[in-house]
Amino acid sequence: MTSTPDLRSQLDGLSTEAFRPEFAEIDELPTLDLARLMNGEDAQVAAAVAARVPEIATAIDAIAGRMGRGGRLVYAGAGTAGRLGVLDASECPPTFNTAPGQVVGLIAGGPEAMVNSVEGAEDSATLARADLDALALTPDDTVVGVSASGRTPYAVGAVEHARALGALTVGLACNAGSALAAAAEHGIEVVTGPELITGSTRLKAGTAQKLVLNMVSTITMVRLGKTYGNLMVDVRASNEKLRARSRRIVALATGAGDAEIERALDAAGGEVKQAVLILLAGVDGPTAARLLEDSSGRLRAALGATRG
Repeated sequence: MTSTPDLRSQLDGLSTEAFRPEFAEIDELPTLDLARLMNGEDAQVAAAVAARVPEIATAIDAIAGRMGRGGRLVYAGAGTAGRLGVLDASECPPTFNTAPGQVVGLIAGGPEAMVNSVEGAEDSATLARADLDALALTPDDTVVGVSASGRTPYAVGAVEHARALGALTVGLACNAGSALAAAAEHGIEVVTGPELITGSTRLKAGTAQKLVLNMVSTITMVRLGKTYGNLMVDVRASNEKLRARSRRIVALATGAGDAEIERALDAAGGEVKQAVLILLAGVDGPTAARLLEDSSGRLRAALGATRG
């Protein structure tokens, strides 16, 4: 176990933990000035992410390749980083109609840690190994360890264990020279620098992590054919808002009128991809379903097959 003096020394060397003396009296600023200051800090995050886009893109292509063979995408982190992974994973089923368990978020300490601190969980690499073993990882899976510091034992342990099992590994950190990035096949270090509130990595570091995870899941799903252009044709219409969105997507993709759209969606059992294919290719429901199955769910490829 790392001693307190050693841990303090490690934290002293992290840019995300650095103290900024120029902010030492921000509690005396007017609220408007403080809000502007914080907004200015946040504005730097996109540039920090932009500097790492080539590494992010390379990782995404590797992830998409594995998922195209049936693999899963697994995020692993503690605290804010873990919560962001769980959030990203939970948004994939309604947005991209991913299968249960296809995108997974693991947080140190389990579901309770989403809303309450679970003491010591982030310090346990053993817990990370147990959480991953419960998923029965395969070489087609990907594990993305997320940690602002890049030293969190849970995230580092998850990546090390996944790599030993042959899974693809990505390490996302917000400090340079991190143990997490070094442990992974694809290291991504988005250096966001010191926070407005010293050490509060839920701020710029958390925003950077959210931006990168958005890119990882969204672009991977685009590569897997989960969209048609920029339309969410794999959306799961699980509520009235999403059912209305489904109709709008079909309209945008086809230019069809309301009555035609309703007939196509009925014939497709509510599946947007099938409805679009029915309208654009002039086929019936079963034929649309077969074409999509033959095209691995890729609408553009299915349309191409109908046009010779």
